[in-house]
Amino acid sequence: MRNSLGGPRVLLRRLREVMLERVSAQERLDKIVVIIAANMVAEVCSVYVLRADGHLELYATEGLNRSQIHLVQMRIGEGLVGTVAKEAQPLALSDAQRHPSFLFFPELGEEMFHGFVGVPILRAGNTLGVLVVQNKAQRAYSEEEIEALETISLVIAEMIASGELQAIARAGVILASRRAHHLKGMGLSDAVGLGHVVLHEPRIVIKALVAENVGEELARLEEAITSLRKHVDDMLEQAELARAGDHRDVLEAFRMFANDRSWARKMQEAVRSGLTAEGAVEKVRSDTRARMMRISDPYLRERLHDLDDLANRLLRQLSGEPATAARIDLPKDAIIIARNMGPAELLDYDREKLRGVVLEEGSHTSHVTIVARALGIAAVGQAKDVIGLVEPGDAIIVDGSSGEVHIRPPADIESAYVAKVRLRARRQKTYRDLRDKPAISLDGTLITLQINAGLLVDLPHVRETGARGIGLFRTELQFMVASTFPRISEQLELYKSVLDAAGDDPVTFRSLDIGGDKILPYMKVEPEENPALGWRAIRLTLDRPGLMRSQIRALLMAARGRELRLMFPMITDVREFDQAKAVVERELRFLEKHSHPRPGSLKLGAMIEVPAILWQLPALVERVDFLSVGSNDLLQFLFAVDRGNSRLAERFDSLSAPILKVLKHIHSEAQKGGVPVTVCGELAGKPIEAIVLLALGYRSISMAPTSIGPVKAAIRALNLGELRKLVDPLVEGDEVQGDIRAAIKAFAATHGIPV
Repeated sequence: MRNSLGGPRVLLRRLREVMLERVSAQERLDKIVVIIAANMVAEVCSVYVLRADGHLELYATEGLNRSQIHLVQMRIGEGLVGTVAKEAQPLALSDAQRHPSFLFFPELGEEMFHGFVGVPILRAGNTLGVLVVQNKAQRAYSEEEIEALETISLVIAEMIASGELQAIARAGVILASRRAHHLKGMGLSDAVGLGHVVLHEPRIVIKALVAENVGEELARLEEAITSLRKHVDDMLEQAELARAGDHRDVLEAFRMFANDRSWARKMQEAVRSGLTAEGAVEKVRSDTRARMMRISDPYLRERLHDLDDLANRLLRQLSGEPATAARIDLPKDAIIIARNMGPAELLDYDREKLRGVVLEEGSHTSHVTIVARALGIAAVGQAKDVIGLVEPGDAIIVDGSSGEVHIRPPADIESAYVAKVRLRARRQKTYRDLRDKPAISLDGTLITLQINAGLLVDLPHVRETGARGIGLFRTELQFMVASTFPRISEQLELYKSVLDAAGDDPVTFRSLDIGGDKILPYMKVEPEENPALGWRAIRLTLDRPGLMRSQIRALLMAARGRELRLMFPMITDVREFDQAKAVVERELRFLEKHSHPRPGSLKLGAMIEVPAILWQLPALVERVDFLSVGSNDLLQFLFAVDRGNSRLAERFDSLSAPILKVLKHIHSEAQKGGVPVTVCGELAGKPIEAIVLLALGYRSISMAPTSIGPVKAAIRALNLGELRKLVDPLVEGDEVQGDIRAAIKAFAATHGIPV
């Protein structure tokens, strides 16, 4: 590098000294440009910062007219500086005035300068500004000099991202790094959350960018890369991942990136330029991300996530930081931001401080969505690139009904949502006023409304909502949040607490529904290419009789003297129900043999989730005491739509004729056999879908606690007989029907039914 004061390491050491000085942000920036200009033997060094309005503003300069600081500005794409910002790539010119994008600003006194090099100031792939060096003479800038400027820009990026430069902005000016963003995603849980950002996988805060000892930093980097590669290799060698499948293909691609020599070499070069190992990882990641964000190919853009993941893992190797934010001190109004997460991961967070969750992926029927609804927090999915747009601690608003996310919202938006929250609170009061009133239609039909639950935190909702018991208790959640297999005594304690909380109201327990996307962390299973169609639910527990017996024994013992309602999930063949019932009978004999009290009464049921059982309903009805429709799985199997695949989430309507015909058929067969039937999937928790279920004949539905109020309000405003006149022809006709949802909405609007 051509300079008078030494190489980039010397420059970085001097910059570190400036960063430690107790001076104003403007003074610090002014000193930085002076040091850079002197080090590069350049007449000019300037820093332009990107504003929220898309203009680049001069924030500091050495060599140009300083009276124009905070006055000169240009649009992205305008002039050479604007071109660097637009392309997010360095631009080096020996004679800038010959470039077609050259734009002359006479007030700056630039007419005498020919040599030009500009580098984007990047963070997480986002352009925050431009760093420029100029010379009077025509000169070629070396790759070493350009890389040195890119390294220096990382220091300035941290100043901008921290908000330090926002403090010296002119009145009314908002920097791009602090501008408001509005994203439109998919509403997953009907609630509104106002709070502050918590990254589920925390972005490592790099406290030291400048290396004290380059040799030590290279050794640290090499050790971390070696450890990362071994970790990826270990994942691939695990027995449950050894077989072929999409999961292995993903990990193989992951390993390819981890072993990419050019990736490692770029980080090593960044360390040799004077950065710490952490600073080098961040620099290479930010540079790569900026380049890949301009690629239109969806596959290549997807690889961006792989690189981000690798960089995060490498930074955690170096820093020793935890993998998720669940164990850190949360703000009192935490909004969790993640690419995706499992239900157990969400349950790891302090529910007293949790206000919402925003996912870059996620769908209506994914299990993390179900948990969010159970917790009563706002949830939005399909919020593209949200992770790259937020900083920890940012103010954020999450509207789980409309799917809107407001990052760093302006005052008017915040005020509007505060008013919306107050309105929702008044509406919730209306629902609370309905708590002790029956769910009875205008024409006198009484409906049983129950809640879905799975944790002790859910139990107070039975009383708070006025629900008539628990229609679905997901026993697997206790297993998913535990670090080891729950002992019988632990299961017994939970089940007894559930029955105690419900009092005289019924509780329907679902036996373990694990497998698929609900994997126990302490239980090894063979990998499957189609886990939703694989070894899960009743299939798994029948093959693991010890697992099944321990749970059934705990349930039977917990229900001593009381009614126990137990249903088995994913029954595909009536013989599976017979086998499960035989296990129950065996455990009853065990209780009698050891003089343990039995339940006062025992009712066994089956969940209707697999289409194959639809043609065995008469035989199944003869065997069961009750049926329950698991609409989430039933719908995904009917339409061959993966409930976790966000691309397919909107490809079918839950009120389409095929679904309604199937639901009508199930109810009719249950009614013929005199067996009660309930719908306990997410379908039952939406007012418009709920009233259609009633029109099909269902009189018992179970839902998330937050849905009880809205559904009850709709029922009490409904003339069920009138709705049946509309629904029956739509379901019974052989012709393909039009937009059934639109017809139901129009009916509701005409009759004043709140849906």
